[in-house]
Amino acid sequence: MKFFIDTANLNDIREANDLGILDGVTTNPSLMAKEGITGQNNILKHYVDICNIVDGPVSAEVIATDFEGMIREGETLAELHKNIVVKIPMIPEGIKAIKYFSSKGIRTNCTLIFSAGQALLAAKAGASYVSPFVGRLDDVSTNGLDLIQQIRVIYDNYGFETEILAASIRHPMHIIQCAEIGSDVMTGPLSAILALAKHPLTDNGLAQFLADHAKGNKSPQ
Repeated sequence: MKFFIDTANLNDIREANDLGILDGVTTNPSLMAKEGITGQNNILKHYVDICNIVDGPVSAEVIATDFEGMIREGETLAELHKNIVVKIPMIPEGIKAIKYFSSKGIRTNCTLIFSAGQALLAAKAGASYVSPFVGRLDDVSTNGLDLIQQIRVIYDNYGFETEILAASIRHPMHIIQCAEIGSDVMTGPLSAILALAKHPLTDNGLAQFLADHAKGNKSPQ
């Protein structure tokens, strides 16, 4: 399972990358705004800054919702760095844009996926990734993990190469459950990734080991 971090915060990206397990980054306009990154030139520069930290796919989202606008923005983004993946919304114009980019060898991430039918359309159009939003489905009393499982079955049935990128991950159990189902990628905050390493028995065991070591190495009185 690939681990992506969902943020525009460079410090969080560096910390996740330093763990040695980071495979990529996803961002969106909301995450950029959260970091105070505004203005097209600043946003484009920020994408390059992210690509210079992580040697892996970096999803950069188009703002346009019309076909021509998506193509124009997507081509600009793709030219920024070899790691850029153009992030396209799941709308009819977006499906057409994904097909266009696929024919040009430009990788895409189809975002805002909330149904298996949407994921099927994106795969048919040649999307490199689809991003089903697990947490947002949970927020409306729908099991987001069920959607991941549906998509996995459909893609396996027909041999689609599109990767399932579980998005809107909120906590470590989301990560574990997505791994059990067979999601290709997960993207979430640094806190969820770091939480995988935590267990009270590990903390207690380490404290005991250190205490016992200290006792055994005390100088004789």
